[in-house]
Amino acid sequence: MSAPLLLRLGDHDRALMLRCVIRPSAPRGSRLTWTVLTHLGGTSVSLLAAGLPLLSCCAFHQAAKLALATVALSHLFVQIAKRTVARRRPAKVVHGHATASMSVALVYGMAFPTWAVPLLVLALLIGFSRVRLGVHFPSDVLVGQLIAALTAAGLSAL
Repeated sequence: MSAPLLLRLGDHDRALMLRCVIRPSAPRGSRLTWTVLTHLGGTSVSLLAAGLPLLSCCAFHQAAKLALATVALSHLFVQIAKRTVARRRPAKVVHGHATASMSVALVYGMAFPTWAVPLLVLALLIGFSRVRLGVHFPSDVLVGQLIAALTAAGLSAL
């Protein structure tokens, strides 16, 4: 792809984020809801959700091992991508909420299909919360979630 095309795509990405970002004048409850939602995808919560079932047995234990491996490996891929692409982010705070939450949702959704839709909806909302709060561009979230999906699919195939 040519540089002008990449610049235009970046401009569209910024414009989309700015249309989605919550305004400072938004009701406090709305801002609080998006903030709580984004923290549900944080590293600590994602690792806890992925790893806590290790204390269980059988299917939960197996899913937890795969979930932890998926979170760890997808995080590694995201870090490599961030350092390779060296793109300016909308905020200094950069965490893998979208990737981590999608990793956990996909693995547990595959292991327990009745949970798949609620978990995927939650992971998608967590990803959108990063855009809504103005800390990630939409393409960053989508790429992170794609990395999670590819990692989950690859590890589950082993």
